[in-house]
Order: sequence, then C-alpha cells, then structure tokens
Amino acid sequence: MQVTSLLSQKGDPNHHHDDHDHCEGCGHDHEHTEIRLNLILGGLLFIINSFIIHYFFDNGKVVGDVNAMIGAFLLGYPIVWTAIKDLRKGRLSTNELVALAVLASFASGEYQECGLVAFFMLLGEIIETRTAEGARASIESLVKLTPTKARRLKDGKEQEVEVKDLKVGDVIRIRPGDNIAADGVIETGQASINQANITGESLPVDKKSGDEVFAGTQNLTGVLEVKVTRADADTTLGRVHDLILAAEKSKLPIMRIVDQYMGFYTPLVLLVGALVWGFTQDLSRVITVFIIACPCAFILATPTAMVAALSSAARLGILIKNVADIELSAKINAFIFDKTGTLTTGKLAVSRLAPQEGFKPAELLHLAASAEKYSNHPTAKALAQLANEAGLTLTEPKDFNETAGKGITAKVDGCEIIVGRANWLKDNGLEDSFMSSVDLSEAEGYSLLYVARNGRFVGWIGLQDQTRLEAKESLGGLIDSDIRRIAMVSGDREPVAARVAKEIGCEEVVAECLPQNKVEYVHKMKAKGYRVAVVGDGVNDAPALAAGDLGIAMGAAGSEVAIQSATIALMNNDLRRLPFLIRLSRQTRSVINQNFLFGVLFVIGGFVLAAMAFITPIIAAVLHVAGSLLVVFNSFRLVRAGEELEPFQQPVSNEGTESADPSPKQAAQPA
Repeated sequence: MQVTSLLSQKGDPNHHHDDHDHCEGCGHDHEHTEIRLNLILGGLLFIINSFIIHYFFDNGKVVGDVNAMIGAFLLGYPIVWTAIKDLRKGRLSTNELVALAVLASFASGEYQECGLVAFFMLLGEIIETRTAEGARASIESLVKLTPTKARRLKDGKEQEVEVKDLKVGDVIRIRPGDNIAADGVIETGQASINQANITGESLPVDKKSGDEVFAGTQNLTGVLEVKVTRADADTTLGRVHDLILAAEKSKLPIMRIVDQYMGFYTPLVLLVGALVWGFTQDLSRVITVFIIACPCAFILATPTAMVAALSSAARLGILIKNVADIELSAKINAFIFDKTGTLTTGKLAVSRLAPQEGFKPAELLHLAASAEKYSNHPTAKALAQLANEAGLTLTEPKDFNETAGKGITAKVDGCEIIVGRANWLKDNGLEDSFMSSVDLSEAEGYSLLYVARNGRFVGWIGLQDQTRLEAKESLGGLIDSDIRRIAMVSGDREPVAARVAKEIGCEEVVAECLPQNKVEYVHKMKAKGYRVAVVGDGVNDAPALAAGDLGIAMGAAGSEVAIQSATIALMNNDLRRLPFLIRLSRQTRSVINQNFLFGVLFVIGGFVLAAMAFITPIIAAVLHVAGSLLVVFNSFRLVRAGEELEPFQQPVSNEGTESADPSPKQAAQPA
C-alpha cells in the first residue's frame, strides 16, 4: 500500500524499492511481490467452499476444514512472505503485525477467519494500488506521448528509425495526426500544434517555419519538416517526466518524522498485544489488536495527498520539483514579480495609430507595414501582425533598404516611403515640426515610428510591450488568497515600470534594478519575516529566483535555464496558475491534516475496541480496509482541483504567439 513506491515504479525501469523506505511500516508488501489475482480468487473460492460444506453437510467438517486451510494458506502466503523478507533485511515493521495475526489464526485452527482476514488485507492493497495508479494517469501519460518511431529525412528520402536513435541536427518529417518525436525547429511547413500536455494551453497553437516545437505534442494539420534540437531524455518532455518522478520520491518534513518513529511503533504494538494476552488470555483479542494496529490510514495520509496534488498541478502545466514545495507554497505570504516577460508579454504590439489630417489609420498602417515587409525587426513583425488581423493586403516593397537602429526606405506603390526613428526622418530631409503632434513618450516605454511619403509626414505609430491580459486578475486572486505583500521589481526605467504597475494594480514598484539589486530586495523582504515567492522568466532572473523561498519560472517549455533555476516551473505563461498554486497547496495541507487526525483516532479507537472484544479479527480487517480507502478517497479529491480554472481562451495568431498575448488589433487605437 505504499503509494509513492507504487507510483514511482511504473515507467521507471531503474527504480529500486529500497528508495522508498519511508513507508515500510504500512503492513503490506512494499517491495510489491506480484500478487496474482487468480491466486487470491482461488484462495477465496476455497474459503467460500468451506462455508458451504460446513453449512449443508453435517459430516463434512473435515473436508470443509481442509478447504479452509488451503484457502488460508493461499491468501496468507503473500503477507507472511513479505514479513519474512523484512526480517531477513533486518527491518522490523508493521508488516510483521499482520503476519503474526495471520499465523496466529492459522495455528489456532481458525482457518476461515485467517483466510478472510488475509483476503480483506490483500483486497485493500489492490484497491488502493488501482486508485493510486488512476491518480498517476495524467503524469504517466507523458511517457506515452512520445512515439517510438520517427521519420528521419536523409538525402530527401524518409527513413523510419527508433526515436532513441535520433540525434541533434537530424531532420524529421511530421505528418498530420503524428505526435512529435523530439524538440526541434520547423524548417519547412506550417501547422496547428496541440501542446496542452506540455504547456496546459487549451487551444492549438499555429506554428510556422522558424518556430520551436516540443516532443510529445501533436501535429493537427499540415506536414512539417523539423530539425532536431533536443532528443530522447533531453527533450522538454523528458525533463518534465524526470522532474515529476523526482518530486514523487521526495518527502514532506512530516514524513521524515513518521520515518523516525515508525521503528518504535511495532515493538509498542507487540507490547500492547502481550498485555492484552496477559490480562485476557484471549488469542482472538490479540489477533484483532495486531490487525487494527496496522497504521495504513496514518501512513497513507501524506503520500496520497501529495500524489493527487502533483497530478492536479501537472494537468495545468505546473511542475513542482520537490513535494516539500507544496507545503512551502501554503506558507507564502509575499510575491515579487519581474516585469518584462512575466507581467508583460515581452513582445511589441501596436498601441496607437496617429495619422495626419487627410490620412486614415488603415492607410498609415498599410504604408508602414508594406515598407517594412522584408524586415525581421520586432516592430516590423508587430505591424505585419496588425495588418493581417485588419485584413489589409500589403504591397511588395521595391528598392528596400534597412539601416540598423534607424529605419527603412522603400518604394510602395511607386511612392518613396520612409519609416523609422525621428532622427532617421530628419536625416532624410524632413523638418522637426512633424514631431509636434506626438503625445507619447519613449521614456514611458513606448517605441515610436514615424512615417513619411514622398517627403511629406503622414503620421506616427506607437508600440509598447503589452501587459498580460490576465495579470490584473491574477494579482487580485493572490490578494484574495491573503498574500500580504506584492511587489514588481524591474530593471526598466521608472516611468515604464510605474505605467505597468498601474495597469495591473500593483502598488509596490522598484525600478532600474540590476540582477544583484533584485537579490538584495528579496533578502530584505525575507529579513522582515516574509515567506517570499519570486516569479520571473528563469533566465536573467535566475539569481533572484534562487534567493526566494520559492522560485517560480514563467514559460518554462523548452527553456533549460528556466526549469533548472526555479523550484516550480510554469510550462505556459498564464499567471492565473499562481493563485491556484496557493489554493492547491493550502488545500493539500488541510487534507493531510484531516487524514492524520483520522489515522490517529482510527488506531486509538481500534485499540480500545479490540482490547474490549467489541470487534472480531474479520471486522478489524474490514475496518482496516475501509479506513485506508477513506484516506485515499479524501486525498484524491485534490485530483479535481483546478477544474474550475477555465483555460485562457485567446485566439491564436498566425505568428504562433502565446495565447496570453493581447491582440494588437484590439490594442491599436487611432489618435
């Protein structure tokens, strides 16, 4: 009934059972000798047959007893054998308590009682194991996402190869409906990719040449040729799977306390059993004490809740690297956010179209986007994206010339177009007066483009790094979760940081911070007694992430640094996962406390009832199973946590941008 052990074994061929000694004492086969269902059913049939013979045949006592003895042997063998293996390894655990109960019943000639006790104990283990495997389904499904075969291209021809044989630099073909075999970059083709299993995004993401794709995601449409960048265990999916397995094998502090005292528990129960025998001389009471004393409900309290919480978090794209972080998250009372790429999208989007009199916004956008059509600059991409969403057909520019850091000149529809910074237009003969209409400042985080046609100024365009649409809602959710302090720490200029903070409702802002300044701020807040969670992009914020009590990396999919630098990684950029994480951790702690309380009361109450002969060994076995299952089912309520969290529905652009990015079309407003 060792849930963590059972879960960690599947899908891990190198797993060793000795890695999970923290649950040795739960009274079942924790090395998990394979229990064949036909053996259990066979034993049960012999027991049932013995009851039938005793009931219907007056002279069938001997035959009935033989049937009961065979059934008791078949059912009791796995339990006794487990106890023997424990003793051979020098371990004394509660496995021996159940084994003693079975042997005592068998030796006293109570074969039917012995068989039924063993059956219920084994039945409990089977049910709990099946339930645990169900909780792991969302995690274990990660392993099955990557196909075993891949279509590698060599000299233009397809070769079917094993996925494990793929190497960095190989080119593979992905057909519609295929799961992608390795991380890579699209060389040719475009398609919609379902990457919900990696990032938790509900909507497919459009990908094109140059975009990154991840192993285990599904190609829904189109044929892709992908150049492999990470293969086999080095893929994002492989790292995710390894991190989840590592989390399952880690322990909460409370479990380490259980480990410490479990070695004293079995001798204590044996002493209680000796006292009961000394006062009552009733072997049945002693057997009942041994059965009811098996503290499975108590021991299952933490691992089952932990597995359920990990499963729920993984379903929403939250990677928790150490199970102790679940407990720590419940104690967090302060958040420190990076700005760029965390609270903002990190990508430019058009926020303002300001045409001169006589020109329309669409005309201004058409001229600028057409002139910049061949540019790879972020401003050019933002213009092209907005033009596409507005349904504008761009003109192929002629005599295209781009000067880095300044701007572009090109001919569009036979007209000379100049697009760029103010100095670029001045260098090309325009007078300073064209700047008089500008009411936005680059000091406040705006990037300004000026557009001229045939030497005449036609308008300006404002672009900015857009705040994530869900940022304000998420910070409000954290406040509702009793987070006492929320701060934004940024290396950007004060006006820019202040603008973003105002948009998202963050009252505490620290701007113009170097990486070491961010670390100092984290230490300063911790010195005031706060439990601090730091949220950043996992690259330039790595020192601050490491300095916090909890480091949370945003957008970790495909980022080695992000996954390694933080204790928790969000595979997508939906900030609403943060309030959910806090709620989940606190709910998990509450469930564990409930389980522990029930486990303690169950054992103490069972001792009293057994010593006073209010229950029989068979009833004790039934109660044992019922108590364990109650704890399991109480824990697995956590699996459904987060179902109320609606996916962040944002139309996916042709640029393959993140679902959380605001639409530039919506953001662009004419002056």
